[in-house]
Amino acid sequence: MDIYAEILRLRKEGRRGALATIIQVQGSIPSYESSKILIRDDGSIVGTVGGGCVEAEVWAIAQDVMREEKPRRIHFNLNNNPEYDEGLVCGGSLDVFIEPVLATPTLYLLGGGHVSLYVSKVAEMAGFDTIVADDREAFANKQRFPGTVEVYSGAWETIFPRLRPNEFSYLLIATRGHKGDLECLRWAVSTPARYVGMIGSRRKLIEFFKLLEADGVSAENLERVHSPAGVEIGALTPEEIAVSVAAEMIAFRRGALSSAPSLAYHPKVRQTESRSETPKVCASADNN
Repeated sequence: MDIYAEILRLRKEGRRGALATIIQVQGSIPSYESSKILIRDDGSIVGTVGGGCVEAEVWAIAQDVMREEKPRRIHFNLNNNPEYDEGLVCGGSLDVFIEPVLATPTLYLLGGGHVSLYVSKVAEMAGFDTIVADDREAFANKQRFPGTVEVYSGAWETIFPRLRPNEFSYLLIATRGHKGDLECLRWAVSTPARYVGMIGSRRKLIEFFKLLEADGVSAENLERVHSPAGVEIGALTPEEIAVSVAAEMIAFRRGALSSAPSLAYHPKVRQTESRSETPKVCASADNN
């Protein structure tokens, strides 16, 4: 089986893996420089770096590499300790580079308005695949979003079953009004997506949280929401907001969100004062 073809398959299926390559050799070893082994997320392998305890340790470290999504370089000295492994006292040493194999991150833009238009451009330059959906065909088409992978238009309840977000997916909600935002948010928090962001004010977020909590959505799922989406750069125009939102997604992807000045507000819904009147959902407000 070809390792590179298998890497492409894993990425296409939204799965994880780790590719280990012998990058430096000194003396005699049970393999050769540039030999590779691919460790899949289910523990299975393709290829070899010589077997024995070296390969066993590479396999174990690969689990951390997949989880942390960060590469590692490991040095093995095969003549240092004769008890290191049976059959591998070769008198040499080797360095193995283990890198994560990850699916291309996909950004689902729920709403095809002005902000989404510019977010798609910035996100595509940053290495995200984009998928656009809107309940208006005029705002979700290939002419408007030429770089997107897929576009969907129609009623939201007909679009959601066609979308397949996974743990490498990012969702940004920016529909034409509060009604669409709420409908999309209710669906988004039920998905395994890595990031769920929504354009809008803190007040809107608080009201949405009350409604969704009343519908039985768990506090754990609600706490996943990043809203207002983006990092604090004083953004005002759709173009600037797009840069802000893309920066937050990149920080989230690279594990640097703790140091980013995120705009996200996390209301404690259970501790907010309940109102006697159910909040009304406006269908006319525009986020675009």
